[in-house]
Amino acid sequence: MDLGIAGKIAIVAAASKGMGKAVAVGLAREGAHLAICARGESELKKTTREITSSTSARVLPVVADVTSPNDIQRLVKKTADEFGRIDILVNNAGGPPSGLFNSFSDRDWQDAVVLNLLSAVRLCREVIPYMQKAGGGRIINIVSVAAKQPIESLVLSNSIRAAVIGLAKTLSIELAPDNILVNNICPGWILTDRLSALVKKRAEASGKSFDSTLSEITTTIPLHRCGTPEEVANLIVFLASERASYITGTTIQVDGGLTKGLL
Repeated sequence: MDLGIAGKIAIVAAASKGMGKAVAVGLAREGAHLAICARGESELKKTTREITSSTSARVLPVVADVTSPNDIQRLVKKTADEFGRIDILVNNAGGPPSGLFNSFSDRDWQDAVVLNLLSAVRLCREVIPYMQKAGGGRIINIVSVAAKQPIESLVLSNSIRAAVIGLAKTLSIELAPDNILVNNICPGWILTDRLSALVKKRAEASGKSFDSTLSEITTTIPLHRCGTPEEVANLIVFLASERASYITGTTIQVDGGLTKGLL
């Protein structure tokens, strides 16, 4: 299937590793050109080399922290200056710390809001005018299955990821006349550094081994395994494509059947 992505210009946030990297690779393989950002320069350059050596994509690496308004503005401006347009935005950021409600201060909540909500708000604000000028676009937010089914000891993520979904639903309505489609992806337990950190912390708290704790998690998943970043990326690449032209305002989990709710 021709996804109609060839020649499109995409920004993928937090793309030096994990799900962001998998998305960047997936878009590049379909012929998109990319701006990718991350805080660490060496890992970002490594990812850029990997993509350009295996695809024909042009890749613009920009060292940027998505919690910084100035960095976000610089990322978007550099992308527009380099490529002349922006068609696709994939909002992505690391998750906030795990822990119970009483373990977090106001500052912890504020930091989580900046990381996971305001980063999406600010990136959308900067990118939308370019998409309107181009006659349309795609915005895909990587959130978490925690927004649909709260996860133990993830109160910050459970709360703030849901706010991103509210933002996206609102934008999907406001931007529909501009042919800008806005959707969310809710990954479940995906094999990333974030998963390893969460499992390690849970294992330490319970006095169990890493492997046994991970095994306990996978038994709650109907497919009895964790997912891969590439499995998340496959759906995002489709939603970024011309083949997804009538899908907006949706929130789709990629979780191996973990979520038990009907909607």
